[in-house]
Amino acid sequence: MQAFDLYAVLPELVLLVAACFLLVASVYVPESQPATPGVEQDIFHTPRGVGFVYFFSIILLVYLIFAYVGRIGDVSVVAMNGLFQSDPISNLLKTCSCGAVLVSLVYSKQYLTDRAMFRPDFIVLALLGQCVLISGANLLTLYLGLELMALPTYALVAMRHNNEKSVEAGIKYFILGALASGFLLYGMSMLYGVTGSLDLIEIFRTVADPRINHLVMAFGLVFIVSGLAFKLGVVPFHMWVPDVYQGAPTAVTLMIAAAPKIAAFALLFRLLVNTLLPLLGDWQPMLVLLAVLSLVVGNVTAIAQTNMKRMLAYSAIAQMGFVLLGMLSVFDDHAFSASMFYAITYVLTTLGSFGLLMMLSRKGHDCETIDDLKGLNKRHPWFAFIGLVMMFSLAGIPPTVGFAAKLGVLEALVDGEHTFLAIIAVIASLIGAFYYLRVVKVMYFDEPKEEHVAEISGSGFARGLLSLNALFVLALGIFPAGLMAVCLDAMRRTLLSF
Repeated sequence: MQAFDLYAVLPELVLLVAACFLLVASVYVPESQPATPGVEQDIFHTPRGVGFVYFFSIILLVYLIFAYVGRIGDVSVVAMNGLFQSDPISNLLKTCSCGAVLVSLVYSKQYLTDRAMFRPDFIVLALLGQCVLISGANLLTLYLGLELMALPTYALVAMRHNNEKSVEAGIKYFILGALASGFLLYGMSMLYGVTGSLDLIEIFRTVADPRINHLVMAFGLVFIVSGLAFKLGVVPFHMWVPDVYQGAPTAVTLMIAAAPKIAAFALLFRLLVNTLLPLLGDWQPMLVLLAVLSLVVGNVTAIAQTNMKRMLAYSAIAQMGFVLLGMLSVFDDHAFSASMFYAITYVLTTLGSFGLLMMLSRKGHDCETIDDLKGLNKRHPWFAFIGLVMMFSLAGIPPTVGFAAKLGVLEALVDGEHTFLAIIAVIASLIGAFYYLRVVKVMYFDEPKEEHVAEISGSGFARGLLSLNALFVLALGIFPAGLMAVCLDAMRRTLLSF
Protein backbone atom coordinates (compact mmCIF):
# COMPACT_ATOMS: atom_id res chain seq x y z
CA MET A 1 0.00 0.00 0.00
CA GLN A 2 1.33 3.39 -1.02
CA ALA A 3 0.45 6.99 -0.12
CA PHE A 4 -1.46 7.20 -3.40
CA ASP A 5 -3.75 4.37 -2.29
CA LEU A 6 -4.44 6.04 1.06
CA TYR A 7 -5.31 9.30 -0.67
CA ALA A 8 -7.74 7.52 -3.01
CA VAL A 9 -9.66 5.92 -0.13
CA LEU A 10 -9.23 8.72 2.43
CA PRO A 11 -12.91 9.77 2.56
CA GLU A 12 -13.97 6.14 2.99
CA LEU A 13 -11.39 5.67 5.78
CA VAL A 14 -12.71 8.75 7.57
CA LEU A 15 -16.25 7.43 7.15
CA LEU A 16 -15.22 4.02 8.52
CA VAL A 17 -13.57 5.49 11.61
CA ALA A 18 -16.56 7.78 12.19
CA ALA A 19 -18.98 4.86 11.83
CA CYS A 20 -17.05 2.85 14.43
CA PHE A 21 -17.08 5.87 16.77
CA LEU A 22 -20.84 6.32 16.33
CA LEU A 23 -21.46 2.63 17.00
CA VAL A 24 -19.69 2.97 20.35
CA ALA A 25 -21.11 6.41 21.18
CA SER A 26 -24.69 5.38 20.44
CA VAL A 27 -24.51 2.74 23.18
CA TYR A 28 -24.24 5.54 25.76
CA VAL A 29 -26.94 7.74 24.21
CA PRO A 30 -30.35 7.32 25.88
CA GLU A 31 -33.13 6.57 23.41
CA SER A 32 -35.51 8.90 25.24
CA GLN A 33 -35.37 11.59 27.85
CA PRO A 34 -36.45 10.40 31.34
CA ALA A 35 -39.73 12.00 32.38
CA THR A 36 -39.59 14.63 35.10
CA PRO A 37 -42.42 14.30 37.67
CA GLY A 38 -44.90 17.14 37.38
CA VAL A 39 -43.34 18.50 34.17
CA GLU A 40 -45.05 18.09 30.82
CA GLN A 41 -42.77 16.64 28.17
CA ASP A 42 -42.14 18.74 25.06
CA ILE A 43 -42.27 16.61 21.90
CA PHE A 44 -39.50 18.79 20.41
CA HIS A 45 -37.17 18.09 23.36
CA THR A 46 -33.94 16.35 22.34
CA PRO A 47 -32.59 13.71 24.74
CA ARG A 48 -29.11 14.37 26.10
CA GLY A 49 -26.48 12.87 23.82
CA VAL A 50 -28.70 12.69 20.74
CA GLY A 51 -27.73 16.24 19.83
CA PHE A 52 -24.02 15.31 19.96
CA VAL A 53 -24.23 12.28 17.66
CA TYR A 54 -26.58 14.21 15.37
CA PHE A 55 -24.25 17.17 14.90
CA PHE A 56 -21.23 14.86 14.64
CA SER A 57 -23.00 13.01 11.81
CA ILE A 58 -23.91 16.28 10.09
CA ILE A 59 -20.31 17.54 10.23
CA LEU A 60 -19.07 14.20 8.89
CA LEU A 61 -21.50 14.28 5.95
CA VAL A 62 -20.65 17.89 5.11
CA TYR A 63 -16.94 16.97 5.05
CA LEU A 64 -17.63 14.02 2.75
CA ILE A 65 -19.67 16.15 0.35
CA PHE A 66 -16.86 18.70 0.01
CA ALA A 67 -14.26 15.92 -0.30
CA TYR A 68 -16.08 14.21 -3.16
CA VAL A 69 -17.03 17.47 -4.92
CA GLY A 70 -13.34 18.37 -5.01
CA ARG A 71 -12.57 15.09 -6.78
CA ILE A 72 -15.22 15.19 -9.52
CA GLY A 73 -12.75 16.85 -11.89
CA ASP A 74 -9.95 14.35 -11.18
CA VAL A 75 -8.83 11.77 -13.72
CA SER A 76 -9.88 8.15 -13.36
CA VAL A 77 -7.52 6.09 -11.22
CA VAL A 78 -7.49 2.53 -9.85
CA ALA A 79 -6.08 2.05 -6.35
CA MET A 80 -5.69 -0.64 -3.68
CA ASN A 81 -4.21 -3.16 -6.11
CA GLY A 82 -7.16 -2.92 -8.51
CA LEU A 83 -9.90 -3.17 -5.88
CA PHE A 84 -11.01 0.46 -5.79
CA GLN A 85 -11.55 3.00 -8.56
CA SER A 86 -11.98 6.74 -8.28
CA ASP A 87 -13.43 8.29 -11.42
CA PRO A 88 -15.73 11.25 -12.24
CA ILE A 89 -18.89 9.10 -12.08
CA SER A 90 -18.05 7.56 -8.71
CA ASN A 91 -17.22 10.93 -7.16
CA LEU A 92 -20.38 12.55 -8.52
CA LEU A 93 -22.60 9.70 -7.34
CA LYS A 94 -20.94 9.60 -3.91
CA THR A 95 -21.50 13.35 -3.59
CA CYS A 96 -25.19 12.82 -4.32
CA SER A 97 -25.41 9.85 -1.92
CA CYS A 98 -23.84 11.82 0.93
CA GLY A 99 -26.13 14.77 0.18
CA ALA A 100 -29.18 12.50 0.18
CA VAL A 101 -28.19 10.94 3.52
CA LEU A 102 -27.55 14.40 4.98
CA VAL A 103 -30.99 15.65 3.95
CA SER A 104 -32.60 12.41 5.15
CA LEU A 105 -30.95 12.76 8.55
CA VAL A 106 -32.14 16.36 8.95
CA TYR A 107 -35.70 15.48 7.94
CA SER A 108 -35.90 12.42 10.18
CA LYS A 109 -34.23 13.65 13.40
CA GLN A 110 -37.40 14.85 15.11
CA TYR A 111 -39.45 11.92 13.81
CA LEU A 112 -36.97 9.33 15.09
CA THR A 113 -36.27 11.12 18.37
CA ASP A 114 -39.98 11.31 19.22
CA ARG A 115 -40.22 7.55 18.71
CA ALA A 116 -36.94 6.70 20.52
CA MET A 117 -35.38 5.28 17.33
CA PHE A 118 -32.62 7.76 16.52
CA ARG A 119 -29.63 5.62 15.39
CA PRO A 120 -27.34 7.50 12.97
CA ASP A 121 -24.66 4.80 13.35
CA PHE A 122 -26.64 2.37 11.17
CA ILE A 123 -27.30 5.13 8.64
CA VAL A 124 -23.60 6.00 8.38
CA LEU A 125 -22.69 2.31 8.03
CA ALA A 126 -25.13 1.98 5.14
CA LEU A 127 -23.53 5.06 3.53
CA LEU A 128 -20.10 3.46 3.85
CA GLY A 129 -21.42 0.46 1.94
CA GLN A 130 -22.79 2.73 -0.77
CA CYS A 131 -19.44 4.50 -1.21
CA VAL A 132 -17.54 1.21 -1.41
CA LEU A 133 -20.08 -0.16 -3.90
CA ILE A 134 -19.98 2.92 -6.13
CA SER A 135 -16.17 2.74 -6.40
CA GLY A 136 -15.88 -1.02 -6.73
CA ALA A 137 -13.35 -2.12 -9.37
CA ASN A 138 -13.50 -5.78 -8.44
CA LEU A 139 -16.36 -8.24 -8.04
CA LEU A 140 -15.43 -8.79 -4.39
CA THR A 141 -15.41 -5.06 -3.69
CA LEU A 142 -18.82 -4.68 -5.31
CA TYR A 143 -20.26 -7.51 -3.26
CA LEU A 144 -18.67 -6.23 -0.05
CA GLY A 145 -20.13 -2.77 -0.61
CA LEU A 146 -23.53 -4.23 -1.48
CA GLU A 147 -23.75 -6.24 1.74
CA LEU A 148 -22.36 -3.42 3.85
CA MET A 149 -25.14 -1.23 2.47
CA ALA A 150 -27.88 -3.84 2.86
CA LEU A 151 -27.27 -5.27 6.34
CA PRO A 152 -27.76 -2.00 8.28
CA THR A 153 -30.96 -1.30 6.35
CA TYR A 154 -32.39 -4.69 7.35
CA ALA A 155 -31.91 -3.69 10.98
CA LEU A 156 -33.36 -0.22 10.41
CA VAL A 157 -36.55 -1.60 8.84
CA ALA A 158 -37.25 -3.83 11.86
CA MET A 159 -36.30 -1.14 14.40
CA ARG A 160 -39.87 -0.87 15.76
CA HIS A 161 -39.79 -4.13 17.70
CA ASN A 162 -43.34 -3.71 19.02
CA ASN A 163 -44.85 -3.20 15.57
CA GLU A 164 -45.87 -6.35 13.70
CA LYS A 165 -45.79 -4.73 10.26
CA SER A 166 -42.30 -3.37 10.85
CA VAL A 167 -40.92 -6.72 12.03
CA GLU A 168 -42.64 -8.52 9.15
CA ALA A 169 -41.20 -6.04 6.64
CA GLY A 170 -37.73 -6.50 8.13
CA ILE A 171 -37.92 -10.29 7.87
CA LYS A 172 -39.21 -10.15 4.29
CA TYR A 173 -36.52 -7.67 3.32
CA PHE A 174 -33.79 -9.77 4.91
CA ILE A 175 -34.90 -13.10 3.38
CA LEU A 176 -35.50 -11.73 -0.13
CA GLY A 177 -32.34 -9.62 0.09
CA ALA A 178 -30.29 -12.66 1.02
CA LEU A 179 -31.84 -14.58 -1.89
CA ALA A 180 -31.03 -11.77 -4.33
CA SER A 181 -27.47 -11.50 -2.98
CA GLY A 182 -27.13 -15.25 -3.54
CA PHE A 183 -28.25 -14.84 -7.15
CA LEU A 184 -25.73 -12.06 -7.67
CA LEU A 185 -22.92 -13.97 -6.01
CA TYR A 186 -23.68 -17.11 -8.02
CA GLY A 187 -23.60 -15.10 -11.24
CA MET A 188 -20.29 -13.55 -10.21
CA SER A 189 -18.86 -17.01 -9.49
CA MET A 190 -19.77 -18.08 -13.03
CA LEU A 191 -17.99 -15.01 -14.40
CA TYR A 192 -14.93 -15.91 -12.36
CA GLY A 193 -15.11 -19.53 -13.53
CA VAL A 194 -15.09 -18.49 -17.19
CA THR A 195 -12.67 -15.56 -17.08
CA GLY A 196 -10.40 -16.59 -14.18
CA SER A 197 -10.42 -13.05 -12.81
CA LEU A 198 -12.39 -10.86 -10.39
CA ASP A 199 -11.10 -7.59 -11.84
CA LEU A 200 -13.77 -5.73 -13.85
CA ILE A 201 -11.42 -4.50 -16.58
CA GLU A 202 -9.84 -7.93 -16.99
CA ILE A 203 -13.28 -9.54 -17.21
CA PHE A 204 -14.27 -6.98 -19.87
CA ARG A 205 -11.25 -7.94 -21.98
CA THR A 206 -11.81 -11.68 -21.53
CA VAL A 207 -15.54 -11.58 -22.28
CA ALA A 208 -14.77 -9.93 -25.62
CA ASP A 209 -12.74 -13.00 -26.61
CA PRO A 210 -14.89 -15.19 -28.93
CA ARG A 211 -13.21 -18.35 -27.59
CA ILE A 212 -14.88 -18.20 -24.16
CA ASN A 213 -17.78 -20.47 -23.16
CA HIS A 214 -20.72 -18.27 -24.08
CA LEU A 215 -23.35 -20.59 -22.58
CA VAL A 216 -21.91 -20.37 -19.07
CA MET A 217 -21.55 -16.60 -19.43
CA ALA A 218 -25.20 -16.32 -20.46
CA PHE A 219 -26.31 -18.32 -17.40
CA GLY A 220 -24.16 -16.16 -15.15
CA LEU A 221 -25.62 -13.04 -16.74
CA VAL A 222 -29.18 -14.19 -15.94
CA PHE A 223 -28.32 -14.50 -12.25
CA ILE A 224 -26.53 -11.14 -12.22
CA VAL A 225 -29.42 -9.28 -13.89
CA SER A 226 -31.86 -10.96 -11.47
CA GLY A 227 -29.83 -9.73 -8.51
CA LEU A 228 -29.61 -6.24 -9.98
CA ALA A 229 -33.35 -6.21 -10.63
CA PHE A 230 -34.03 -6.95 -6.97
CA LYS A 231 -31.75 -4.17 -5.76
CA LEU A 232 -33.46 -1.73 -8.11
CA GLY A 233 -36.89 -3.05 -7.10
CA VAL A 234 -38.19 -3.68 -10.63
CA VAL A 235 -40.81 -6.17 -11.79
CA PRO A 236 -40.91 -9.18 -11.28
CA PHE A 237 -38.48 -8.78 -8.34
CA HIS A 238 -40.50 -5.99 -6.76
CA MET A 239 -42.70 -7.67 -4.17
CA TRP A 240 -40.55 -6.54 -1.23
CA VAL A 241 -40.80 -2.85 -2.16
CA PRO A 242 -44.42 -1.98 -1.14
CA ASP A 243 -44.28 -4.13 2.01
CA VAL A 244 -40.99 -2.64 3.19
CA TYR A 245 -41.98 0.94 2.32
CA GLN A 246 -45.23 0.59 4.26
CA GLY A 247 -43.94 -1.45 7.20
CA ALA A 248 -40.80 0.55 7.95
CA PRO A 249 -40.94 3.84 9.88
CA THR A 250 -41.30 6.74 7.44
CA ALA A 251 -37.77 7.97 8.19
CA VAL A 252 -36.33 4.53 7.42
CA THR A 253 -38.42 4.32 4.26
CA LEU A 254 -36.77 7.56 3.16
CA MET A 255 -33.32 6.09 3.88
CA ILE A 256 -34.15 3.09 1.68
CA ALA A 257 -35.91 5.01 -1.10
CA ALA A 258 -33.30 7.73 -1.64
CA ALA A 259 -29.51 7.22 -1.47
CA PRO A 260 -29.47 3.42 -2.14
CA LYS A 261 -31.09 4.06 -5.54
CA ILE A 262 -27.95 5.98 -6.55
CA ALA A 263 -25.76 3.08 -5.42
CA ALA A 264 -28.01 0.64 -7.31
CA PHE A 265 -27.54 2.67 -10.49
CA ALA A 266 -23.76 2.56 -9.94
CA LEU A 267 -23.89 -1.24 -9.54
CA LEU A 268 -25.94 -1.50 -12.74
CA PHE A 269 -23.42 0.65 -14.61
CA ARG A 270 -20.34 -1.14 -13.22
CA LEU A 271 -21.55 -4.64 -14.07
CA LEU A 272 -23.35 -4.14 -17.37
CA VAL A 273 -21.37 -1.31 -18.99
CA ASN A 274 -17.97 -1.45 -17.30
CA THR A 275 -17.78 -5.24 -17.35
CA LEU A 276 -20.29 -7.02 -19.60
CA LEU A 277 -20.74 -4.62 -22.52
CA PRO A 278 -19.58 -7.28 -25.04
CA LEU A 279 -22.62 -9.35 -23.96
CA LEU A 280 -24.97 -6.56 -25.01
CA GLY A 281 -27.09 -8.88 -27.13
CA ASP A 282 -27.83 -11.00 -24.05
CA TRP A 283 -28.60 -8.42 -21.36
CA GLN A 284 -30.33 -5.75 -23.45
CA PRO A 285 -33.52 -7.85 -24.07
CA MET A 286 -33.64 -8.59 -20.34
CA LEU A 287 -33.56 -4.89 -19.50
CA VAL A 288 -36.28 -4.17 -22.07
CA LEU A 289 -38.56 -6.76 -20.46
CA LEU A 290 -37.82 -5.53 -16.92
CA ALA A 291 -38.34 -1.89 -17.87
CA VAL A 292 -41.66 -2.41 -19.68
CA LEU A 293 -43.08 -4.63 -16.93
CA SER A 294 -42.01 -2.13 -14.27
CA LEU A 295 -43.61 0.81 -16.09
CA VAL A 296 -46.90 -1.01 -16.62
CA VAL A 297 -47.25 -2.91 -13.33
CA GLY A 298 -45.91 -0.06 -11.18
CA ASN A 299 -48.20 2.63 -12.59
CA VAL A 300 -51.33 0.49 -12.87
CA THR A 301 -51.02 -1.00 -9.37
CA ALA A 302 -50.33 2.39 -7.77
CA ILE A 303 -53.81 3.57 -8.82
CA ALA A 304 -55.47 1.20 -6.33
CA GLN A 305 -53.37 2.27 -3.33
CA THR A 306 -54.78 4.32 -0.45
CA ASN A 307 -51.62 4.27 1.65
CA MET A 308 -49.29 7.08 0.57
CA LYS A 309 -46.09 5.15 1.30
CA ARG A 310 -47.35 2.11 -0.61
CA MET A 311 -48.35 4.32 -3.53
CA LEU A 312 -44.87 5.87 -3.60
CA ALA A 313 -43.43 2.34 -3.52
CA TYR A 314 -45.21 1.35 -6.74
CA SER A 315 -44.26 4.74 -8.12
CA ALA A 316 -40.61 3.91 -7.38
CA ILE A 317 -40.96 0.65 -9.30
CA ALA A 318 -42.19 2.57 -12.36
CA GLN A 319 -39.49 5.24 -11.97
CA MET A 320 -36.76 2.59 -11.96
CA GLY A 321 -38.21 1.36 -15.25
CA PHE A 322 -37.24 4.72 -16.73
CA VAL A 323 -33.70 4.35 -15.34
CA LEU A 324 -33.38 0.99 -17.10
CA LEU A 325 -34.61 2.48 -20.39
CA GLY A 326 -31.69 4.91 -20.37
CA MET A 327 -29.23 2.00 -20.33
CA LEU A 328 -30.46 0.57 -23.64
CA SER A 329 -28.72 2.96 -26.06
CA VAL A 330 -25.26 1.46 -25.98
CA PHE A 331 -22.13 3.49 -26.78
CA ASP A 332 -24.24 6.61 -26.29
CA ASP A 333 -22.89 8.68 -23.41
CA HIS A 334 -25.96 10.94 -23.71
CA ALA A 335 -28.25 7.99 -22.90
CA PHE A 336 -26.16 6.84 -19.95
CA SER A 337 -25.95 10.39 -18.59
CA ALA A 338 -29.73 10.80 -19.07
CA SER A 339 -30.26 7.67 -16.98
CA MET A 340 -27.90 8.97 -14.29
CA PHE A 341 -29.60 12.39 -14.33
CA TYR A 342 -32.95 10.63 -13.91
CA ALA A 343 -31.71 8.62 -10.91
CA ILE A 344 -30.25 11.71 -9.20
CA THR A 345 -33.31 13.89 -9.73
CA TYR A 346 -35.66 11.10 -8.70
CA VAL A 347 -33.80 10.87 -5.40
CA LEU A 348 -34.17 14.64 -4.96
CA THR A 349 -37.93 14.38 -5.46
CA THR A 350 -38.19 11.35 -3.17
CA LEU A 351 -36.46 13.28 -0.39
CA GLY A 352 -39.09 16.00 -0.63
CA SER A 353 -42.02 13.58 -0.81
CA PHE A 354 -41.13 11.58 2.29
CA GLY A 355 -39.80 14.66 4.04
CA LEU A 356 -43.27 16.19 3.73
CA LEU A 357 -44.88 13.07 5.23
CA MET A 358 -42.53 13.29 8.22
CA MET A 359 -43.23 16.99 8.74
CA LEU A 360 -46.96 16.19 8.81
CA SER A 361 -46.43 13.38 11.33
CA ARG A 362 -46.41 13.96 15.06
CA LYS A 363 -45.83 11.92 18.17
CA GLY A 364 -48.58 9.32 18.29
CA HIS A 365 -49.68 9.77 14.66
CA ASP A 366 -47.93 9.01 11.37
CA CYS A 367 -49.06 10.72 8.18
CA GLU A 368 -49.24 7.68 5.89
CA THR A 369 -52.59 7.53 4.09
CA ILE A 370 -53.76 9.78 1.28
CA ASP A 371 -56.70 10.81 3.48
CA ASP A 372 -54.22 12.28 5.98
CA LEU A 373 -53.46 14.93 3.34
CA LYS A 374 -57.07 16.06 2.96
CA GLY A 375 -57.45 19.83 2.97
CA LEU A 376 -53.73 20.43 3.51
CA ASN A 377 -53.94 23.65 1.52
CA LYS A 378 -56.41 25.09 4.05
CA ARG A 379 -54.20 24.15 6.99
CA HIS A 380 -50.70 24.76 5.62
CA PRO A 381 -50.72 26.31 2.11
CA TRP A 382 -46.94 26.36 1.71
CA PHE A 383 -46.57 22.66 2.53
CA ALA A 384 -49.45 21.87 0.19
CA PHE A 385 -47.49 23.67 -2.53
CA ILE A 386 -44.41 21.57 -1.68
CA GLY A 387 -46.54 18.43 -2.05
CA LEU A 388 -47.86 19.69 -5.39
CA VAL A 389 -44.32 20.30 -6.69
CA MET A 390 -43.21 16.81 -5.66
CA MET A 391 -46.23 15.09 -7.24
CA PHE A 392 -45.83 17.11 -10.44
CA SER A 393 -42.16 16.15 -10.61
CA LEU A 394 -42.88 12.44 -10.12
CA ALA A 395 -45.56 12.66 -12.82
CA GLY A 396 -43.18 14.47 -15.19
CA ILE A 397 -45.20 17.69 -15.49
CA PRO A 398 -43.33 20.90 -16.39
CA PRO A 399 -41.75 23.03 -15.08
CA THR A 400 -40.45 20.49 -12.55
CA VAL A 401 -37.23 18.51 -12.92
CA GLY A 402 -39.18 15.28 -13.41
CA PHE A 403 -40.26 16.53 -16.83
CA ALA A 404 -36.67 17.28 -17.87
CA ALA A 405 -35.52 13.87 -16.62
CA LYS A 406 -38.23 11.96 -18.49
CA LEU A 407 -37.66 14.03 -21.63
CA GLY A 408 -33.93 13.22 -21.56
CA VAL A 409 -34.58 9.47 -21.38
CA LEU A 410 -37.24 9.63 -24.11
CA GLU A 411 -34.88 11.55 -26.42
CA ALA A 412 -32.18 8.93 -25.83
CA LEU A 413 -34.65 6.17 -26.72
CA VAL A 414 -35.73 7.87 -29.94
CA ASP A 415 -32.12 8.62 -30.92
CA GLY A 416 -31.25 4.98 -30.24
CA GLU A 417 -34.09 3.80 -32.51
CA HIS A 418 -36.21 2.52 -29.62
CA THR A 419 -39.25 4.59 -30.55
CA PHE A 420 -41.73 1.87 -29.59
CA LEU A 421 -40.31 1.77 -26.06
CA ALA A 422 -40.57 5.56 -25.89
CA ILE A 423 -44.28 5.33 -26.78
CA ILE A 424 -44.85 2.72 -24.04
CA ALA A 425 -43.04 4.96 -21.55
CA VAL A 426 -45.22 7.96 -22.47
CA ILE A 427 -48.44 5.95 -22.13
CA ALA A 428 -47.29 4.56 -18.76
CA SER A 429 -46.48 8.09 -17.60
CA LEU A 430 -49.96 9.27 -18.55
CA ILE A 431 -51.43 6.45 -16.45
CA GLY A 432 -49.15 7.42 -13.58
CA ALA A 433 -50.24 11.05 -13.76
CA PHE A 434 -53.68 9.99 -12.52
CA TYR A 435 -52.64 8.89 -9.04
CA TYR A 436 -50.19 11.77 -8.60
CA LEU A 437 -52.88 14.31 -9.50
CA ARG A 438 -55.29 12.52 -7.16
CA VAL A 439 -53.00 13.45 -4.27
CA VAL A 440 -52.99 17.08 -5.43
CA LYS A 441 -56.79 17.02 -5.63
CA VAL A 442 -57.03 15.68 -2.06
CA MET A 443 -54.70 18.39 -0.76
CA TYR A 444 -56.42 21.30 -2.51
CA PHE A 445 -60.09 20.40 -2.90
CA ASP A 446 -61.07 18.03 -0.06
CA GLU A 447 -62.18 19.17 3.37
CA PRO A 448 -59.67 18.47 6.16
CA LYS A 449 -60.46 15.93 8.85
CA GLU A 450 -60.50 17.45 12.30
CA GLU A 451 -58.40 14.68 13.82
CA HIS A 452 -55.67 15.39 11.27
CA VAL A 453 -55.38 19.10 12.05
CA ALA A 454 -52.00 19.55 13.74
CA GLU A 455 -48.97 21.75 13.70
CA ILE A 456 -46.09 20.94 11.39
CA SER A 457 -43.42 18.99 13.26
CA GLY A 458 -39.67 19.17 12.78
CA SER A 459 -37.17 21.91 13.47
CA GLY A 460 -37.12 25.23 11.67
CA PHE A 461 -33.96 24.11 9.88
CA ALA A 462 -35.68 20.95 8.63
CA ARG A 463 -38.67 22.94 7.38
CA GLY A 464 -36.38 25.40 5.63
CA LEU A 465 -34.43 22.58 4.02
CA LEU A 466 -37.68 20.99 2.81
CA SER A 467 -38.66 24.33 1.24
CA LEU A 468 -35.25 24.56 -0.40
CA ASN A 469 -35.73 20.99 -1.64
CA ALA A 470 -38.94 21.99 -3.41
CA LEU A 471 -37.34 25.10 -4.90
CA PHE A 472 -34.47 22.98 -6.24
CA VAL A 473 -36.97 20.64 -7.93
CA LEU A 474 -38.48 23.69 -9.64
CA ALA A 475 -35.16 25.39 -10.45
CA LEU A 476 -33.65 22.25 -11.97
CA GLY A 477 -36.79 21.83 -14.03
CA ILE A 478 -36.48 25.34 -15.44
CA PHE A 479 -32.67 25.26 -15.77
CA PRO A 480 -31.67 21.58 -16.11
CA ALA A 481 -28.70 22.20 -18.41
CA GLY A 482 -26.15 22.66 -15.61
CA LEU A 483 -26.68 19.32 -13.89
CA MET A 484 -27.13 17.58 -17.25
CA ALA A 485 -23.76 18.93 -18.38
CA VAL A 486 -22.09 17.71 -15.19
CA CYS A 487 -23.57 14.22 -15.66
CA LEU A 488 -22.60 14.12 -19.34
CA ASP A 489 -19.03 15.30 -18.67
CA ALA A 490 -18.56 12.76 -15.86
CA MET A 491 -19.94 9.97 -18.05
CA ARG A 492 -17.74 10.87 -21.03
CA ARG A 493 -14.53 11.10 -19.02
CA THR A 494 -15.26 7.82 -17.28
CA LEU A 495 -16.08 5.96 -20.51
CA LEU A 496 -12.90 7.28 -22.13
CA SER A 497 -10.87 5.70 -19.33
CA PHE A 498 -12.04 2.15 -20.22
